[in-house]
Amino acid sequence: MTAPDSTSLNPLAQPGLDRAADERLIRGLLETAKTDADSRVLVVVGDSAPLAAPDALQWRTPASVPHGAEWAFLGRDEDGAALLAAVFATQDDELFAAPSGWAGLRTVGALLTPLDAGAFVEALSLGRWLIDAPFCPACGTRTILGDAGWSRRCPNCGRQHFPRTDPAVIVAITSIADPDLLLLGSNALWGADRFSCFAGFVEAGESLEAAVRREVAEESGIDVGTVTYRGSQAWPYPRSLMVGFLAESRDDAMARADGEEIAAVRWFTRDEIGRALAGDGDVVLPGRASIAHRLIADWHAERV
Repeated sequence: MTAPDSTSLNPLAQPGLDRAADERLIRGLLETAKTDADSRVLVVVGDSAPLAAPDALQWRTPASVPHGAEWAFLGRDEDGAALLAAVFATQDDELFAAPSGWAGLRTVGALLTPLDAGAFVEALSLGRWLIDAPFCPACGTRTILGDAGWSRRCPNCGRQHFPRTDPAVIVAITSIADPDLLLLGSNALWGADRFSCFAGFVEAGESLEAAVRREVAEESGIDVGTVTYRGSQAWPYPRSLMVGFLAESRDDAMARADGEEIAAVRWFTRDEIGRALAGDGDVVLPGRASIAHRLIADWHAERV
């Protein structure tokens, strides 16, 4: 497999901010940062964050954050100030007014600076774990937060727990017969006009390459030959690491939907993909924040 520079693949794949991971072991780091007026806080409610502008997150002071949040240390900005996350579960009303409203990562991720995009992905990924996993999975005891929000320790059985990441492959399929054809699928849960790449979780004991071949065969009926790595992207829905590939079909005529997860498959011409990327025509493609969009856009531009 070839390995391109994954930081150029997708807005959410860039390093973003300095996570300063070595600082997480400093006793009292989070509490000290919460009392520092120079610290900046990204508030996340559900999967949304406040915007200072349509293309910029709103960062707040610790003192201005409402009570009831789960807190974590995200890292440092370019001036050395602490960047924190204050995470709340989903709620019906806005927690507070923001200059440009609130938006989810899917909507605004591609518009943000690398620092803002990286912070949003990190805060959302970590925040979901902080909200959803407060109890020890071994004995059921409520755990104690540690490492500035990056671990939990069970006071009963002593086990230490960390945020979980689930690897998944996502694949655009190219034609063996025609370089201007790309196979995409329409999920049964979507509208009939929405198409994207084929994706699925890596199973226990399975390599990424094996997962590509299995998922593609299951969902599209295609047996693939050459598999080319194109990059990766954190995708906190709920806790995935999406690993992107192009895979070449061995027999284009074998394409068929599985009828369960995938309702339809379709070979698209390069012109059809171009029109869809421009927002024309009758096909909806993935949003710009997703690695699926970049796989498709790079194939269309022949950056493969």
